[in-house]
Amino acid sequence: MGEQWKSLRKKSSEDQKTEPEIPGLKPANPAVLPEPQKAEANYPELSPQKHSKPLHVRRGPPNLQIRPPRRDARVKARDVAGKTEEEPGQADKEEKTEKSIISWRGAVIEPDQSTEPPSSIIKEPEKPSSVEVEDQKEPVPINERQMAVIEAFRHAWKGYKAFAWGHDELKPLSKSYSEWFGLGLTLIDALDTMWILGLKEEFEEAKKWVATDLLLDKNVDVNLFESTIRILGGLLSAYHLSGDSLFLEKAKDIGSRLMPAFNTPSKIPYSDVNIGRGTAHPPRWTSDSTVAEVTSIQLEFRELSHLTGDKKFQKAVDAVMKHVHSLSGKNDGLVPMFINTNSGQFTHLGVYTLGARADSYYEYLLKQWIQGGKKENELLEDYMRAIEGVKKHLLRTSQPKKLTFVGELAHGHFSAKMDHLVCFLPGTLALGAHNGLTADHMELAKALIETCYQMYAQVETGLSPEIVHFNLHAQKDRKDVEIKPADRHNLLRPETVESLFYLYRFTGDKKYQDWGWEILQNFNKYTRVPSGGYTSINNVQNPSNPEPRDKMESFFLGETLKYMFLLFSDDVDLINLDKYVFNTEAHPLPIWAPA
Repeated sequence: MGEQWKSLRKKSSEDQKTEPEIPGLKPANPAVLPEPQKAEANYPELSPQKHSKPLHVRRGPPNLQIRPPRRDARVKARDVAGKTEEEPGQADKEEKTEKSIISWRGAVIEPDQSTEPPSSIIKEPEKPSSVEVEDQKEPVPINERQMAVIEAFRHAWKGYKAFAWGHDELKPLSKSYSEWFGLGLTLIDALDTMWILGLKEEFEEAKKWVATDLLLDKNVDVNLFESTIRILGGLLSAYHLSGDSLFLEKAKDIGSRLMPAFNTPSKIPYSDVNIGRGTAHPPRWTSDSTVAEVTSIQLEFRELSHLTGDKKFQKAVDAVMKHVHSLSGKNDGLVPMFINTNSGQFTHLGVYTLGARADSYYEYLLKQWIQGGKKENELLEDYMRAIEGVKKHLLRTSQPKKLTFVGELAHGHFSAKMDHLVCFLPGTLALGAHNGLTADHMELAKALIETCYQMYAQVETGLSPEIVHFNLHAQKDRKDVEIKPADRHNLLRPETVESLFYLYRFTGDKKYQDWGWEILQNFNKYTRVPSGGYTSINNVQNPSNPEPRDKMESFFLGETLKYMFLLFSDDVDLINLDKYVFNTEAHPLPIWAPA
C-alpha cells in the first residue's frame, strides 16, 4: 500500500472522533455556458430490429427538501418542448412479459458532493435544517442545455404515458410495453428526476399512480438488487425531495417485503423474493448471488432504518458487509464476482473485474462511508485497498492515444476488456478525492473519464458500445478502441454522463459539459423515436441503421437524463454533494448529520 494510505490508517482511530481538515479543495469554477448548437431535429425513422439472441432516525417529516427550478424557467422549457400533455394511455394491450435473460444492470451512480470547501462543514457539523436555508437562495436560472434535457425527458415521458403507463418499460417502436416485475419501474425511477427538472405536473400525476395503483401485495418474484435500487431507492429519494409521507409509507412496505431474502444459512441474501408470498430463493441454476448485488443494497436499507427507527433493515445489510470484509479470496482488495448463499464463501475464484457483477461493490464501500459521516473505517479500508488493487492488477495504457483503462484479470491472465459499466469509476474516484482521500485518485479519475469519452468519440455514431477491447500495441490505421460484433449495442446507459457530472462539479472544467452535450445530441440523433420515447440500439457502428431494439430502459429517465441535467447546471446546491449521496440508480439520499 502507498505511504498515504499507511498514514491514513494510523490516523483512523482519531478520525472516528474528528474528521481531518481537508486542504486544497475549492469550489467548482462558476462556468458560463456557450450558447449550445441546436440538437439535430430530423431524426431518422426507426423500425424495430429483431434480436438474434437476448442479452443477458429520524422520525417525523423530512427536512431535506430542495426547491425545483423557478417556474418561469420551467414555463420557458415547456415552450421549448412545444408539446401538450396527453392523458395516460389506457394501454389495455395484452401484457407482454419478456422472460428472456435480463442484461446485467449494475449501473454505478455516484454520490453528489458539493464544491464548497469541506473544511467549513467539518468545523461546524451540518444540521438538517441547512437545506431549508438553501431554499431561501435565489435559484440559478435554467440554461439552454438544461432545457434540451427537459425536452428530451418530456419526449420520453410522452411515449411512456401514451403506450406504457403504469408498466415497467416502454417499447417505443411497437408502441407497447414490457413487464419485468409489474411495479411501474420507469415511473418510480423517474419520480425524483421530474422533481429535479421542475416538472411538477408530471410528478403529481405520477404520485397519484403511486398512491392508487402501486400494489405491492402481489404474487410476483422480484430481483432483490434491482427492486432495492430502483423502487426502494426511488421512493426514499422522492420522499426526501418532496416531503410527501406517501413515498415513505410505500418504501417501508417494499422494504419489509424484501426482507425474506436475508433468511439464508449465511445471511448472504438470495437474489429473488416473492413480495406477495414472503418467500425467497436463488436463481434456478445456482445457489450463488453476485457480489455486486448483495453489497449494493446497503445505502437504501440503512436509510430506511434511519427514517423509521426500525434497526432490522440496517442490521441485515451491515451484516453482509462485515461478512464480506472478513472473507478470503480477495486479490489486493479486489473481489470475485460470485458468493454462495449457503456457505457464505466466494465462488469462481480468480476472476476480477470492475464491470458487471462486481462494479457497485466498490462504489458502495465509499458511499456508505460518506453516508454514515465517515466513521465506519472498515468500509474506507476496503475501498482504499481495492483502488490500490485496481492500480496494481487492472490498469493499462492503450495505443495509439495512450488512454488509461481498467481491464480484467482471469486466473492471472490480463484481458484488455472494459465494460461501459466501469465508467462509474471516474466519478467515484473524484467523489473520494473530494472527501479528503489521496489526490492521485482525482488524477486517475481525470485520466479514466477521458477514456470513457473516447469510447464514444471513436465510434461511428458517437455512442459507446456495451463493451470495448483496447489495443495494447500500436498498429497502423487502428484506433485504441476495438468493438466485437456481440458487444456493439447501446442501452442508453448513464455511467459516463454520471462521471462527467462529478468531474465537472469538482473541477469546473467546461470540457466535461461539452462532452456530455455531444452525447445528448447523439442520443437524439440515433435513438429518439418520433412518436415518443428513446430506444436502445444494437449497432453503434452503423449510423445509417443503428438497429433499434425497441426498448427504453427505466434508467434512461432515472439516471442518464438526470445526470445530464445536473452536469449542465452551475448550481452547486442543486443536489449539494456535501449533503446527498447518490445510490447506484442515481437516487439522492441524505448524508447523515452528526448525532
